[in-house]
Amino acid sequence: MDVALLGASGDCGREIAAQLVASRLLAPTERLQLIGREGSSSARVLHGFVSDLLDAHAEYAPELDVALSPEEIVADLWIVACGATPGTDAGRGDRAMLAAANAPIFGMYADALARNGQGHEIVVVVSNPVELATLLFARAVGRDRVLGIGAYQDSLRFRREIAADLGVRRQRVSGFMIGEHGDAQMPVWSSVRVFGMEADELADAVTRLRAGTESHDFVATARAETARLLGMVETGHIAEAFAEADRLPPDVRVVVRPFITHYSGSKTVRATANATVSLVERLLAGDDVFLAGQVLLHDGEFHGLPAVPFGVPVIASAGGIRRVVELPLTPDEEARVQSIARVTEAKVNTWLRL
Repeated sequence: MDVALLGASGDCGREIAAQLVASRLLAPTERLQLIGREGSSSARVLHGFVSDLLDAHAEYAPELDVALSPEEIVADLWIVACGATPGTDAGRGDRAMLAAANAPIFGMYADALARNGQGHEIVVVVSNPVELATLLFARAVGRDRVLGIGAYQDSLRFRREIAADLGVRRQRVSGFMIGEHGDAQMPVWSSVRVFGMEADELADAVTRLRAGTESHDFVATARAETARLLGMVETGHIAEAFAEADRLPPDVRVVVRPFITHYSGSKTVRATANATVSLVERLLAGDDVFLAGQVLLHDGEFHGLPAVPFGVPVIASAGGIRRVVELPLTPDEEARVQSIARVTEAKVNTWLRL
């Protein structure tokens, strides 16, 4: 399978490319096409990047190619990591500003795929706002061929945080974060399972992990804690902010930790690249996989939600999204997901008008 990586010269794009090549997911007879834009710094950087990758991985690297025009992209799988990203200074960034900057870029590549594609290409969206990119590509080529990694990465983080508190490996934990990628995501605690734990033991563990926050407004709590700890980061109290984050419930840490990591100056490119390569590996394996990701919902197919780009569990494969899986939710989770969907729908509609 040939892969095109859009935004390959950016911090995240370069890390994705490096991990893809190092993982040997692509055979030497397959191609990794590194996509930049003519007239930008990527036109200069990418050729040197190819040379560096070959120096490191010549024995097993796939064919490496540089393309600087959307019309030159020829691949079975498109990884969308292009566009602006938030800075790491005290200005915390604004998703509306990010949407305004990136919508034309997303639209340009989506239109090119619709015009020139063969009708089978799969799109994996990494760029933010992931909901906006997912929507624009889905409108161009069909929703079953477009999957955003936001909910996939959030679910990996959720499992990691639970596993850390229980003292087990992440592989033993299952569970989903759904909704909007960012501070409007929602932990589905009713979906959490831990291999080797009986139902009663798991229920006790979940109660302990949530630390009495069951009745709290999760989105409001996550936003408040994010603002509080970002304030500590901005005043230089980095270690203290991470120590405070460690004392939060695991679902809140899922939201807070990436923000303070980013604004500490470290960013989250390695974790994002790892999630991307993990998802690509699962799709390339050819079997159906059960995971969470951003998709453009059909009206009413997930707990009656409108046709909105949203993180939900799906069954997917190298052929695309086979179906959305309507997880059973508790009444409280049902109410929360309805609220988040309405907010996300309004937000995306606003972005489209920018």
